[in-house]
Amino acid sequence: MTASTHWLATAASQAVLERGGNAFDAAVAGGFVLQVVEPHLNGPGGDLVGLFHAAADREPRVLMGQGPAPAAATIEHFRGEGLELVPGAGALAAAVPGAVDAWLILLRDYGTWELADVLAYAIGYARDGHPLLASAAATIARVADLFTESWPTSAALWLRDGRPPQAGDLHRNPALADMYDGLVAAGTGAADRIARIEAARTEWKTGLIARAASAFVATPHRHATGGDHAGVITASDFAAFSAGYDEPLVCRFRGRTIVKPGAWTQGPVLLQALGILDGIPDEALDPGTADGAHLVLEALKLALADRDAYFGDGVDVADLLDPAYLAERRDLIGTDASVEWRPGSTRGREPHRPPLRTDAGPAAAGTGEPTVARSGQTRGDTCHIDVVDRWGNIVAVTPSGGWLQSSPTIPELGFALGTRLQMAWLDEDSPAALRPGFRPRTTLSPTLVMSGDRADIALGTPGGDQQDQWQLPFLLRVLVGGWNAQAAIDAPTLHTTAMIDSFWPRTWTPAGAVVEDRIGDDVIAALTVRGHAVTRAGDWALGRISAVGVDRDRGTVWAAANPRGAQGYAAGR
Repeated sequence: MTASTHWLATAASQAVLERGGNAFDAAVAGGFVLQVVEPHLNGPGGDLVGLFHAAADREPRVLMGQGPAPAAATIEHFRGEGLELVPGAGALAAAVPGAVDAWLILLRDYGTWELADVLAYAIGYARDGHPLLASAAATIARVADLFTESWPTSAALWLRDGRPPQAGDLHRNPALADMYDGLVAAGTGAADRIARIEAARTEWKTGLIARAASAFVATPHRHATGGDHAGVITASDFAAFSAGYDEPLVCRFRGRTIVKPGAWTQGPVLLQALGILDGIPDEALDPGTADGAHLVLEALKLALADRDAYFGDGVDVADLLDPAYLAERRDLIGTDASVEWRPGSTRGREPHRPPLRTDAGPAAAGTGEPTVARSGQTRGDTCHIDVVDRWGNIVAVTPSGGWLQSSPTIPELGFALGTRLQMAWLDEDSPAALRPGFRPRTTLSPTLVMSGDRADIALGTPGGDQQDQWQLPFLLRVLVGGWNAQAAIDAPTLHTTAMIDSFWPRTWTPAGAVVEDRIGDDVIAALTVRGHAVTRAGDWALGRISAVGVDRDRGTVWAAANPRGAQGYAAGR
């Protein structure tokens, strides 16, 4: 079974499974297709975080595809450019791209297919064309003036006779197809499958791609702040980085083990929120009721405050998951909405306190697609894919970054570099400070759920800061309420904006809550009375979860996909 945020990625992955490939072959094929067909949500210049449990492995693993800050990306340099924050668009905000190398490593170590066969689907859609999503067309329209006035290489690729394309138009990207072809060609004459993949990795890190990308962005260009800056990434930064694997963090909730990536992501937020709610009776945890929605929002505020105070590359957050600490946090939840930013203090550690900016207003409610200003500023979104196969391999991957609106298109390559460094602070005292060689604390956060010693659910969602927030109501409905996965995805959901936004310009909205109207007027009224500043988002506007799983009692697999936006799809047999 396969589920993803785009039907063509699901179709490609399922085709691999039908032809005998395993879940890892299928995920990689679908992942590269996502780079082509959701270019406003991810690309080769971006990053990814994955979780998987291979049938042959005793433990689940994290797939680490988040590149670090380049060697010249120092706080001093950014301050010298007159910046107080890392910009939200422009190549000065580019971390070293990690997604392509991570996909190649996963294929090398756990796949069975040749790289040429896996990439054939993405190459075909890039060279022959794919129907442009309405959301992609809308994104291009929002930044068309930026492209025309300041980013001419992006205008050449994404505009037609100077005008934005229409939804459904066939879009071709021959330079991107050539780039993928070059990865395959690098392995010509290599001894075996693994050697061919290694040759592609070497080409990515040291060949045309690294040289062209670093040379192109070294020319000053417009950034989201309105100023012109040059990127600082170099070919040496590409060569120095390798994707790999990481150890997951886990918690127990209602007899199940929840698996997340570590504090270089926002993954521990979900573990903390579940730990806070684990001491509350089942009947109070229905997110579709006023009491349940209030508890979800307040638990998330506490967990997200700890995220913004403590999380960063190399940080140990085990004390934040201690049951005694979580009980203390649970006791802070009252009957009314908190309007304070309340990180905790544990093991003698005092929380770092980032600035609480409110001047940019509340986070925009929407369909889960990125909110893009004419400057290229994006509040963040991404895509997702899950696969489970007949042998019991299960994988969830959330790729992102390298959006078409991130920075100017590199003409020889057909893609842009990402802007993940906007999640780093220009403050030496922050655990998420900008530091060369350190990973920016990413929002990417897939999930595995284990029964006993095996993972039997893989899930994830786009949504920037909302990723773990939207997964929480889903898990409560499935693990506490006994709902099936599709019903839990379809159910009305919500999230808080009372946290420090991970995306430029890093604002927060005290007591902010965004809800789908289908949650009901009575629930919305009750939340308002409790002091939540509620924004109605529409009936089908929040959450883009997809999931796959194994029903071991029945000996079957299942998949579920998000109906919002009419582009996610689940398939299998």
